[in-house]
Amino acid sequence: MTQQLPDNPALPAPLTAEPATTTSLRQRVRAVLSGAWKPGLVLLGTLLLSATLFLIPTDAVVRMGAWGYVGVFVLTLVASASLFIPSPALGAALLAGKAGLNPWAVGLLSGIAAGIGEIAGYVVGYSGSDLATHTRLYQRVAGWVHRWGPLTIFVLAAIPSPIIDVAGIAAGAMRMPFRTYLIACIMGKTLRFTALAWLGRMLPEIIATLR
Repeated sequence: MTQQLPDNPALPAPLTAEPATTTSLRQRVRAVLSGAWKPGLVLLGTLLLSATLFLIPTDAVVRMGAWGYVGVFVLTLVASASLFIPSPALGAALLAGKAGLNPWAVGLLSGIAAGIGEIAGYVVGYSGSDLATHTRLYQRVAGWVHRWGPLTIFVLAAIPSPIIDVAGIAAGAMRMPFRTYLIACIMGKTLRFTALAWLGRMLPEIIATLR
């Protein structure tokens, strides 16, 4: 029979206390790194890149003629295919509207391109990758996708936020029908880019009026 010795306050703390403290510290650091500030940082980078692109002289796009639509499509497609990386896609739509391109055409082309680009996140989730799935943000967004399905995809695609990447991963992981995901994504993106293209068209007049 083993006799348990009473605790003695004079004795040093057990050796297991240090690893426990280290583990706790690591968990806190991991929790901070997986917090909601990441999407905010990506959104800030996106807005900065878009603002820089909007400063490109309008003549540079006008001289491209019909190729301007091709440029908007390609730039939006490539930018939307990158996960959690700031992209200048917002600025492309603004610049196209500012340059006089048809805002409806710009919105539709950009929406289709962006929707196709968002397939990357869906594929990541469908393949079973655990990218971002252990974060609190993913758990929250996955709950939205589970509850409201394609409506969540539509809303997150319509607003300028990198959270749509997380929603795409969740949709793929939950095996949302690919066609449903793609249509909801394209509709939301089209709404967003059409609004941006019209804003780009009217912004110079608005600025001139304020002066």
